[in-house]
Amino acid sequence: MYIEAFGEKTFLRLFIALIFPIALAAAPLPRFQEHVIATDLKGGYQVVAADLNHDGKVDLIALASGMTELVWFENPSWQRHVIATGLKRMINLAVMDIDGDGIPEILVAHGFENLAKNSVGIVTLLESHGKPLEPWTMREIDRLTTSHRLRVANGLFINAPLTGANADAPDYRDHAPLVSYKPGEWKRQTISIADEGVVHGILINDWNGDGLQDILTASFLGIHVNLAQKDGTWKRVRITPGDPAQWPKSGSSDIAVGKLLQRRFLSAIEPWHGNQVVVYNEQRGNWKRQVIDTSLVDGHTMITADLNNDGQDEIIAGFRGEGRSVYIYAMENNKWTRHDLDKGGIAAAACIAVDLNADGRMDIACIGSATSNLKWYENLGK
Repeated sequence: MYIEAFGEKTFLRLFIALIFPIALAAAPLPRFQEHVIATDLKGGYQVVAADLNHDGKVDLIALASGMTELVWFENPSWQRHVIATGLKRMINLAVMDIDGDGIPEILVAHGFENLAKNSVGIVTLLESHGKPLEPWTMREIDRLTTSHRLRVANGLFINAPLTGANADAPDYRDHAPLVSYKPGEWKRQTISIADEGVVHGILINDWNGDGLQDILTASFLGIHVNLAQKDGTWKRVRITPGDPAQWPKSGSSDIAVGKLLQRRFLSAIEPWHGNQVVVYNEQRGNWKRQVIDTSLVDGHTMITADLNNDGQDEIIAGFRGEGRSVYIYAMENNKWTRHDLDKGGIAAAACIAVDLNADGRMDIACIGSATSNLKWYENLGK
């Protein structure tokens, strides 16, 4: 009965783990070779992987807040191409193939400032019309103050502004909206207005395993999930309050979901732009908080990935402040151990895990803010 419920392979792994817990420690981390793609991306903020020329290879889009050009780099030569110009204070983008031609359209948020009273929050659609090497057309679809995080879920573009329209430093007290856009209609639809303070990170994940993509948010109120319902509505559920410190040092900033021994865990940077790397493990319906590192300075990016193909996820975290590094945290001998991926070479604003050379191993790409660079770290295996 138990084998049928869990599957033979999972059952055996769990059985062995109970008897020999160290036997399931992660395999050794692979070696990584650093490749520099660009060094002039002023205010580098986001890197996104997408096949922009429909050749079957994953390209990289580089968004830099200090530039007015949105650019992409063609895999494998990493030749630079301009998507669009005149986009001031870009902050985030998301991609989705709307017209079915194999080349994704891009939704980009620009005109951003941290303070709502100064932030226009323009949301613009970029379309290639099948010619990705030429300038893309631009069409404004919305203006929503502090539009900050764009993602895709269930065929919708998701927009999570940093704060509410009346928020002001240092407390940023206001309700922050979470909205969606249906391609073609482009009418703003409200998902929730329940988050408060700064909403820095969002994550798309099928949280309850029902086949629909849900939206996790990290704010001063902690980590919540907006569960997608079959009728198109959303149900908001609190997962954890995050850092227990007093507002505005409370809550969470950046989040990721991973697996160890088929069990889900949450990882987070806390508090907002914080110094802590935190892991949450579910125990009897509650999420136990474990701080595994407190050395980050202006922590800004958090992802998980199985880097050594052993069935267990590692955590990758990067920070922009003094030290400017990217670390990998691996479960070794039943504890999280930190390893350097890039020590001092990139003020990591965002990282992604993606197989860039189609060798079956997960590579990492990161973009730096103060360092103005874009790098990819080739996974060389053992």
